[in-house]
Amino acid sequence: MPLPLTTPAEAVTAIQSGNRVFVHSVAQTPHVLIRAMVDRAPELRNVEICHIHTEGPLPYLEPQYRESFRPNSFFIGANMREQLAQGIGDYVPIFLSEIPLLFKRRILPIDVALIQVSPPDAHGYCSLGPSVDVSLAAIRSAKYVIAQINPRVPRTHGDGLIPVSMLHAAVEVDEPMYQVLPGEISTEDRKIGQYVASLVEDGATLQLGIGGIPNATLAELIHHKGLGIHTEMFSDGVIDLVERGVITNEYKTVLPYRIVSSFVMGSQRVYDFIDDNPAVELKQASYTNDASIIRRNPKVTAINSAIEIDLTGQVCADTIGTMQYSGVGGQMDFVRGATLSEGGKPIIALPSATSKGISKIVPYLKEGAGVTTTRAHVHYIVTEYGIADLYGQNLRQRARALVAIAHPDHREELERQAYARYGTL
Repeated sequence: MPLPLTTPAEAVTAIQSGNRVFVHSVAQTPHVLIRAMVDRAPELRNVEICHIHTEGPLPYLEPQYRESFRPNSFFIGANMREQLAQGIGDYVPIFLSEIPLLFKRRILPIDVALIQVSPPDAHGYCSLGPSVDVSLAAIRSAKYVIAQINPRVPRTHGDGLIPVSMLHAAVEVDEPMYQVLPGEISTEDRKIGQYVASLVEDGATLQLGIGGIPNATLAELIHHKGLGIHTEMFSDGVIDLVERGVITNEYKTVLPYRIVSSFVMGSQRVYDFIDDNPAVELKQASYTNDASIIRRNPKVTAINSAIEIDLTGQVCADTIGTMQYSGVGGQMDFVRGATLSEGGKPIIALPSATSKGISKIVPYLKEGAGVTTTRAHVHYIVTEYGIADLYGQNLRQRARALVAIAHPDHREELERQAYARYGTL
């Protein structure tokens, strides 16, 4: 079947006032189509736009378009935090694993999906590239699918192949993939990475994300053996361990000998790595983040982060007080899956203090803060000052363990607060 090629302006005429529009995720954010949609703002009203994390500018968030577009996001990135704080748009708290259910059960039915894909292969199938996540469910549920066809999109194995027949309109573009280059690893992150790596056993199945702490942890795993990857996302850091023979995926129960993820974000190096690589399977988030599937792998070691943690072990990872900073995402999916895995270890790793010296271990979460991982689910907390294992510990013991890994500048005040709450530690 031939591609239904047209111009961007013509393609987005399918979007009507009152529609709900889904935007493809992360590195696959279809900016040509977004710009064409925004150009139609004068004739559109109350178009709801939903997505998880996206990268790059989102012009529909500009104040002059408030009557035309109404963002309703499942995850908040840096490209929309300020606008959300100003009341432009809304946030839906939900586990990443359950977002596809909103589409399938028509709780949030999708009228139009804006996506980016590879050119079709000889059999007429396009690839969703590095972002399958919740996007495949949105595409399958949408009444109308508009695609950017980009030859730079890597063709990936797994769930993300869709036939040309699913596309109602297509626009040809040739743009580089959105890249996030690995940053420098700080001294604090390196220490945290060393502590986290000490908890990782040979043959473990890892879940970890992107950033200084995951990169520092991966750098400390070069002498491990037989590691596997079953994760929500991964970036450049895993490639070196694959090339060194550290990540082999041989001990995994679920899709052994293959890295499993729902999306990938990083430099061109990681996009080249996943291109036509049968050792990497990109699956729907409803699969990768399903705790009943995660738990089947051995020694699942889930490495996540937090904004702040109180002395009882409550983890806030998505808000700063009442300000929505990110989203619930997949942290709880993997914390629970790791807990239920034989030999599993859920880990929350974070610097002891912010760059401004504010303690991230606090007596109480900020007013209005969300609890991403409850104190009943938490196990290991790691800072650059050590490891606190809270599982099975009472509140007094937890407070003592968390004070011990807090920044030294804040320990005295934390001890005073803990004493006022529990008496002697």
